[in-house]
Amino acid sequence: MRILIYSYNYYPEPIGIAPLMTELAEGLVARGHQVRVVTAMPNYPERSIYPQYRGRLYATEERNGVLIQRCFVLANARRGLVGRLLLESSFITLSLWPALRGWRPDVILNASPSLPACLPVAALKLLFQCPSVLNLQDILPEAAVQTGLLTNAWAIRLFEVLEKFAYQNATRITVIAQGFRDNLLAKGVPDAKMVPVSNWVDVDFIAPRPQASSEFRRCHGLQNKFVVLYTGNIAETQGIRTAIRAAQALRAYPDIQMVIVGEGKQLEALDRFCQQLGLTNVSLLPFVPRAELPDMLAAADVGLILQKHGVVGFNMPSKTQVLLASGRPILASVPAHGTAAQAVLASGGGLVVEPENPTALAKGILELYHRPETAALLARRGRQYALEHYSAKRAIDRYEALFYALVAPQRWPLEGDVVLALQPAQK
Repeated sequence: MRILIYSYNYYPEPIGIAPLMTELAEGLVARGHQVRVVTAMPNYPERSIYPQYRGRLYATEERNGVLIQRCFVLANARRGLVGRLLLESSFITLSLWPALRGWRPDVILNASPSLPACLPVAALKLLFQCPSVLNLQDILPEAAVQTGLLTNAWAIRLFEVLEKFAYQNATRITVIAQGFRDNLLAKGVPDAKMVPVSNWVDVDFIAPRPQASSEFRRCHGLQNKFVVLYTGNIAETQGIRTAIRAAQALRAYPDIQMVIVGEGKQLEALDRFCQQLGLTNVSLLPFVPRAELPDMLAAADVGLILQKHGVVGFNMPSKTQVLLASGRPILASVPAHGTAAQAVLASGGGLVVEPENPTALAKGILELYHRPETAALLARRGRQYALEHYSAKRAIDRYEALFYALVAPQRWPLEGDVVLALQPAQK
């Protein structure tokens, strides 16, 4: 098949859905399919275009058999509605041109959370006369409303109309958790239109490693520490200060070290907060290259997932699968009714405590600190669950089967001429 992936995030961005879409695209190529990706110039999580991609409106490259077509975006480090709108509007406007310049796809995969991207995808679906699949990673505008990013009533209404259009226009919608499915059912989306496909992790790449051999642990002086690790985006929804307050409550245990790995500018504010509290048991460290991620995860004794009370219940952090696959116990400070809590408990790979409660988080850390046998059992269960439910192979199998089911009645041979989008299709 010829598969067009429309994803705002892609390699070399290290976190979020970029690794997921990269693994999916390259996995499909490995199975003999042609894949091209329309994406933005890499800018996440710093919201600043990476130096090697600056000064260009468009860029085309190939990596591991995937054709990558990039466009400029108005990335802005300042967070807020205006910055987000500039980002989204520039992407949906400029991304359409490279999408048109290439072969005609058999199917289009639209990777949310860029809700406005449903507009160019709808245009491409009509022009190419092919099915489209919406990969739903977040439910907007609800997530933006509940986290306070979107407050204007007119803007909320506009995004609700856009959301309804996105669901109606997509041929199929892949949902990553039951909470997503329940939400869409309540909005009148037919159950038959939804296909459950959990987010995934490369369980061969992210795998348990001996803690003693961790270079990350050695380089940062963590050899004799009980390391509680948080790695990922540092945003308002995470409530990272809960972890720092928990570290404050654990100062009587000098061998327990809270390690927070994130983007530099976001760490600066946390550093000031730690200095105000006089903490020495918190390490704030920058992201490592993705190739070093398994080594960093091996440094941990406990992996953290953090969310605030107000986070919508269907929010599913992509780090959940990564932590489970790494063979480390999870401590999730998340809403008990949410998708993240359900996933952790279903896996048997971690504990769930009340969000935004530093005392509860500190108690959870101490439970795993004092009971290493419990921590080891959780780690084994989590790894096994990741192998059975979250492997990249399993996800690629499901996407490949879905694509075949959608395009089989209207497929044309891949042999012969490359069909340009601006020319009539040759069947």
